[in-house]
Amino acid sequence: MSKSIPIRILIAKPGLDGHDRGVKVVSLALRDAGMEVIYTGLHRTVDEIVRAAIQENVDVIGLSMLSGSHLPITQRLMQRIEEEGITDVLVVVGGNIPKKDIEKMKSLGVDGIFPTDSSFEDIVSFIHNNARKKLGSLT
Repeated sequence: MSKSIPIRILIAKPGLDGHDRGVKVVSLALRDAGMEVIYTGLHRTVDEIVRAAIQENVDVIGLSMLSGSHLPITQRLMQRIEEEGITDVLVVVGGNIPKKDIEKMKSLGVDGIFPTDSSFEDIVSFIHNNARKKLGSLT
């Protein structure tokens, strides 16, 4: 019997946003769901996030943003992901995301968007289902 390889997810707080209680709770929910979570901490640049994702060989990059800078940061992240050739990684963004920005973020290539009222179950389910589809079987 083979054991399933856990999904590896990098969680980051880009920019100047200093509120991290929510992202820590989401990280615990992901860990409790069997994922390996690497939390980079506060105030990370996009370059630091991409470099960490490559070094840690993650399956998913998750950003948590409450500062209102989600569009320019996400655009820069997706650009760096393309430049580094790690386009097989699943990208999810959570935080204060206005409904009017969701389609724009999807057009940038973000796979999943989770406004602050999203349930842990929805986040975990989305990552489980879509990381496996995008990356192939992780077993």
